[in-house]
Amino acid sequence: MSVSLIVALAVVVAALLAGALIGTLLRRRSGILREVAGPADLDTSDLGLARTGPTVVHFSAVWCGPCAAVRRVVDQVCGDLPGVAHVEIDMDTNPAAARRLSVLSLPTTFIFDADGRQRYRTAGVPRAIDLRAALQPLLA
Repeated sequence: MSVSLIVALAVVVAALLAGALIGTLLRRRSGILREVAGPADLDTSDLGLARTGPTVVHFSAVWCGPCAAVRRVVDQVCGDLPGVAHVEIDMDTNPAAARRLSVLSLPTTFIFDADGRQRYRTAGVPRAIDLRAALQPLLA
């Protein structure tokens, strides 16, 4: 084998390994709820947030495959926890809200408290147990 063929194979293998590592890191981060301190002056008036309890806001689109899975998880959790509202916003019909909340990928889910402050955020499909754990303290 020539040296150039060995170098080419090494480059291909290194690129495949780098791609696999990046993919694994992105998958591990997907769906993880992160606590955030949203800006105090964020306009949430057009989101349809409940003022009596927390609201789960889920950005989706017709063409988004994983958004259906988020809808099922959020519906299940909101059904189990009375007092939690669920609002689904189509990113294609309300791009201004998506821009204001810096939605860069779908699905993206937010949890707002009764005062309209953003408390949690996730990109990807959240786990039901994580949503419940985040919402229960907001119900007290």
